[in-house]
Amino acid sequence: MAFVGDLDPFAEANAEDSGAGSKDYVHIRTQQRNGRKSLTTVQGLKKEFSYNKILKDLKKEFCCNGTVVQDPELGQVIQLQGDQRKNVSTFLVQAGIVKKDHIKIHGF
Repeated sequence: MAFVGDLDPFAEANAEDSGAGSKDYVHIRTQQRNGRKSLTTVQGLKKEFSYNKILKDLKKEFCCNGTVVQDPELGQVIQLQGDQRKNVSTFLVQAGIVKKDHIKIHGF
């Protein structure tokens, strides 16, 4: 079927991976679990940042649980419980970790 790619939530990011500038973006996505539960994933942060310290601050700020997952293709990915897309994007900008125009929020 030709329209299967339209349903893929990662199709936009996969198409950009071939370009040279796609590594500059931080991708914030939400993944549906079961029922009303969801996960927020943050991918593409620079390697010199301490993912565990960022995760600790995010968990404390938003009163949720989370973890850092090592993915073979994507590298380290931060996972948080709940839909925290807007919260994470404003936190990363205010902390000076990422500029606002380097953040891509998926799933709206």
